[in-house]
This record gives sequence, C-alpha cells and structure tokens, in this order.
Amino acid sequence: MPLGLRGKKKNKAKDVASKLVESEEVEYRTAGSSAAKETANTNGAAGLPPPPVSLRPKLIFHTQLAHGSPTGRIEGFTNVKELYAKIAEAFQINPEEILFCTLNTHKIDMDKLLGGQIGLEDFIFAHIKGSKKEVDVLKSEDALGLTITDNGAGVAFIKRIKEDSIIDKVKVINVGDHIECINGKNIVGSRHYEVAKMLKELEKGETFTLKLIEPLKSFEMIEPRSRGGKTEGKISTGRETLRLRSKGPATVEEMPSAFEEKAIKKVDDLLESYMGIRDIELASTMVEAGKDKKNPDEFAVALDEALGDFAFPDEFVFDVWGAIGDAKQGRL
Repeated sequence: MPLGLRGKKKNKAKDVASKLVESEEVEYRTAGSSAAKETANTNGAAGLPPPPVSLRPKLIFHTQLAHGSPTGRIEGFTNVKELYAKIAEAFQINPEEILFCTLNTHKIDMDKLLGGQIGLEDFIFAHIKGSKKEVDVLKSEDALGLTITDNGAGVAFIKRIKEDSIIDKVKVINVGDHIECINGKNIVGSRHYEVAKMLKELEKGETFTLKLIEPLKSFEMIEPRSRGGKTEGKISTGRETLRLRSKGPATVEEMPSAFEEKAIKKVDDLLESYMGIRDIELASTMVEAGKDKKNPDEFAVALDEALGDFAFPDEFVFDVWGAIGDAKQGRL
C-alpha cells in the first residue's frame, strides 16, 4: 500500500516538506470540490472576461509515486509537462524519470491513464523508470499486436498487447514498458503515432531490436502480466475535470455529455484500427472539432487546422465523421 508520512523529519529540506502532507487520508475531495465551486462562482457571470490569474482559485491535487512514497501536493500546472515537473519537484526526482501517471490506482492500469483531463477529486500516481531490457523480435507477420500511446512529454509506451500476437509471445515485453530505441535509433521525444508508424514500416521477416524501460514496481505490485485493454466507461471519475491544453491555460470543464462519451470511445477504437494507437485526449479533440460541423468537408478542414501534423488519410477522416454522426443520432 502507498505510504503516508508518519511525522516530520528535521533533516528534510523545508521546501520539500511543504509539498508533502501528513498522511494519505487527507480530505482532498473537499479541497477539490470547493475549488470547483469557487471556479463556477467566479466565472459564472455571462459576458464578463475571466478573472486575472492572481485571482483565480488554486486547484490542489494530491500525488504519490506508484511504487510507494509519502503523499505530495501539487498545483499551478497547465499542461502535462508542467504537471510532471511539479511531481518531480515534490519528490526531488528528474521529470524525465516519470513514464506515465494513473488516476486513483497505483497499479499499471491502462484504463486509468492520465490523459488531458483530471477529475477535481482524482488522486495522481506517478510511475517512474525501473529496469532496462533489450529484446530481439522476429516480425513473422504484418501486425505485431501492439497498441502504442505516449505520456504527452516525449515518452511512448505500450498500452495494449493483443492476445496470441507476435509481441504476446515475447513474455519479457509488458504493458507499460517504455520504448526507448528501435534498432538502435533513440525515439525518446517521438509521438505515439510516429513510433507506431516506425514499427509498421519494419519489413516482414526481419528481426528487430527493442530497448525498453519498465515501470518501477514495489514488491506487492509484481503480478502476472496484463495485456492492457480498451478504455471503457467514463472518461474521468469527477463530475468536473481540469482540462490540460498544449496551448493556453488549463480550464475547469463539465464532464463530456453522453453523446460525446460514445463518440470519443468510437473514435478511439478507430485510432487503434487505423494507426495502432489509443489516445482518449486525441479522440476527444477530434469529436470537439466535428460535433458542430454540418458536413464532412467542414469537418476535414477543422481537423486539419487542429491536428494537421497527423496527416490522417481521407478514409479515416470520413469514418470519424460517420462515428460522430452515429453518436449524435443515437446509433452507437
């Protein structure tokens, strides 16, 4: 079980101690709910500009290292990189040591991955780098059976392993492993779709080498390997979420509607089918871009403006448009 602080230690630096709470039983739910209400009251007047940053309520989240640590308090971040920097500061580690974060569980649960939204009552567990390993894999089939995602800060890792696939038969490769190198090429800093493309382009019949880093585990977390899985259920546990953005400030938003949830899940399935990646935040951005568009041409333009770097094929764009329409009409 994650550990809480038992008491103050005089030999700890004051700045670190200020970021740690006395135990994991802190009433963080109360703090989160109060912040949400304050935000709603502050921004509730229609037509008025948002208040200056100095007057906005501070949202405080609680965090632990997944393999076991005291509980830390973090605040003042607007994107994933800043979030990792705050966690690293709280625990005096390098931000680059963080592979990914899960919400409300210290286990490597791919259904609980932190994406671009954090519920105001969510507890953040940071999984950091553990052992390195190097594996040779024969690509005997076109598909490897991998689904790739990334942490938003340059670390791509395995989100899902398909049963009876090539990778499933290589037992030292696990869900949660960070892909550091492919055939000697360092891919740290690459997005998940770029890594998926590199793996797809490997020649059938070729043996290739993966350098991987697995998440650090505590003794009690060592358990039979999981294949991961598709994201099911709600996008987040809180009724309101903090939406992290790559550009601009983070905002507190209501949970997605029932239509948006169904559309996001379907688009996430399409991402895996076409590109070998799963990314709830990317799917959410695509649904947001298309939900008010009148035809597929308008949607394609909006998608290109928002996500032009992905260079999605026309067939995929059309299928996404169809999925959004099906969700609107209640056909999903």
